[in-house]
Amino acid sequence: GPEDFRPRIVPYYRDPNKPYKKVLRTRYIQTELGFHERLFVAVLTSKATLNTLAVAVNKTVAHHFPRLLYFTGLRSAKVPHGMVLVAHGDERPIWLMYETMHYIHQHFGSDYDWFYIMQDDTYAQAEQVKALVTHLSINQDVYLGRAEEFIGGDEQARYCHGGFGYLISRSLLLKLHPHLDSCRNEILSVRPDEWLGRCIIDFLDITCVSQLQGQHYHTYELAKNTEPEKEEEEEFQAALAVHPVSDMTLMYRLDKHFSRIQLDRAYQEIQDLQMQIRNLTSLTPAGEGGLTWPVGINAPFLPKSRFEVISWDYFTEQHLFSCPDGSPKCELSGASKADVSEIIESALEQLNSRYQPLLRFSKRQLLNGYRRFDPTRGMEYTLDLLLEAVTQKGHSHVLAKRVSLVRPLSKVEIIPMPYVTEATRVQLVLPLTVQDLDFVANFLDMFAMNTLDTHDNALLTLLFIYHPYDAQRVSQVDVFAGVKAMVGELEKRYAEVKIPWISVKTEVPSQVKLMDIVSKKHPVDTLFFLASVWTEINMEFLNRCRMNTISNWQVFFPVHFQEFNPALVYRGEQTVSSTTDFLRDGHFDRHSFAEACFYNSDYMTARTKLAADILDRDEVLESMEVFDVFLHYSGLHLFRAVEPGLVQKYALRSCNPRLSEELYHRCVLSNLEGLASRSHLAMALFEQEQANST
Repeated sequence: GPEDFRPRIVPYYRDPNKPYKKVLRTRYIQTELGFHERLFVAVLTSKATLNTLAVAVNKTVAHHFPRLLYFTGLRSAKVPHGMVLVAHGDERPIWLMYETMHYIHQHFGSDYDWFYIMQDDTYAQAEQVKALVTHLSINQDVYLGRAEEFIGGDEQARYCHGGFGYLISRSLLLKLHPHLDSCRNEILSVRPDEWLGRCIIDFLDITCVSQLQGQHYHTYELAKNTEPEKEEEEEFQAALAVHPVSDMTLMYRLDKHFSRIQLDRAYQEIQDLQMQIRNLTSLTPAGEGGLTWPVGINAPFLPKSRFEVISWDYFTEQHLFSCPDGSPKCELSGASKADVSEIIESALEQLNSRYQPLLRFSKRQLLNGYRRFDPTRGMEYTLDLLLEAVTQKGHSHVLAKRVSLVRPLSKVEIIPMPYVTEATRVQLVLPLTVQDLDFVANFLDMFAMNTLDTHDNALLTLLFIYHPYDAQRVSQVDVFAGVKAMVGELEKRYAEVKIPWISVKTEVPSQVKLMDIVSKKHPVDTLFFLASVWTEINMEFLNRCRMNTISNWQVFFPVHFQEFNPALVYRGEQTVSSTTDFLRDGHFDRHSFAEACFYNSDYMTARTKLAADILDRDEVLESMEVFDVFLHYSGLHLFRAVEPGLVQKYALRSCNPRLSEELYHRCVLSNLEGLASRSHLAMALFEQEQANST
């Protein structure tokens, strides 16, 4: 009744005589609220058909169902790839059915609302089955399928035919489970579906039905040598399940046929919706002018200023004129080439469907092509096509036409990511050269304030990089003596903290070579944060480092925010440090790859591949950064994102000319771009000119 759906407030009561116990909250709210997944699918197969029909089921419908398992008596030596198989160790059909029901109850009974059981010689329309369960109420005992009479049984009772699949509700499964053992011992039957039906009737007095709550379970029995493409019957077109499917080819043909029906329905629905939108637009305040093309797809993005204008990329059939590497022209290849050919093909198809039989178009040449990605709607294309138009009488004429196309953004998918926590220990690694000595004090102060004072789970290791000349004199003059004294002070102040250092002698401080030394001295599961001396450590960023770095999945390269030179930006005026716009006078430095978060195990794996590739040519490492190692030698996601949690004060970096040309150039560029914005530089030049001219 209506009372079942009315929310009730459960009063909180705690026995004052019992000691207070902390309540353990679940990780996800849906666990606490007792939400269930909707549909679990079980496919009954056998050793003989596992590599044929079961594979066909897996290829046709498995990807539509969120959870699907295969149950068999005996397993074959090799289980086909991508199939979750449960083998019960006995081929007897009744035993298989009993074990399957028992297994489903034990492992999935508390997680799902509906259980769909089918055979591997059944073709089920997955989307229709999913739609069916969304229309059924879950608080009833449901046993729904193709109702069949028992052989020699009474008139009223029915069982659900296994070949056409059947649906069982969670409540029915829970009630049935205690009686399964009795059924196995007392009910004799040859057919497993009949045995289950008899069990449900005898102990729960529930019979199989073919329709429920206004929903019909349509099925169709295939005759021998059926041609799915030629079946015109209404029953066949509306069927949720088709049986018996004798071989794999027939399964694929059925899937193609029903997919075509689904597609036609979807296109028809789109047309109907577009018609309704057209009719309703005239009644809106904007009137007919408010109708966007294509109908039903978001209007193009309207820029509010010239900086927001989305530019078009020019292409021909052979070349692209805006290349990923920044070069002015590159060859059209891979996905871009396939995209362009598909768009031209689609344009011709649309033109022909619109003008045939009066005119037939064929492509002579693509004169100009433009495309741009609009995040509000998708990929937009404008094509200038040179076409040959042939009339019904055979006269041909060459003409140029401009066509516009949109490839809309379809269903957005959330990529499943492994679960990570914020409790992981972060191992900071700070490489230091002689040129960095002025900035170390600030780094250590920030580290102490934001991690040691807050007891954040972070450790620090220092890498002292000695030039060979300094290394020889270390017994007389240690260039890093001051830093070692600061570390000693910190260790005194925080008794439980140890800050180890590693001394390295090299002229070329290659990031990869330094990381090799650190990597060997730490456990495999260490989460490294490779920092620079200008990095200002804070808890917010360390947590993001933990969340964005996933072992064996993703590495994180943050883009820090670089403040401009205050002498140029403020030109002697008082600096206004407001907390609200702390990212005001600076830019995100895309040229810097000095900061990185990654797991030691991932680094070691990529490094091993790199070693195999370069063999003994160690000089190659001087032109590489850790970023390059992951980019070229690991299959991991490289997550490169702007990081407002990492703000660096302005400082002129010393660029080492001994490093590779590219790394040196990038360092110089980073220095130049970090001076000030264009408007500030222009003002500085203007003032200088004014001063010179007077």
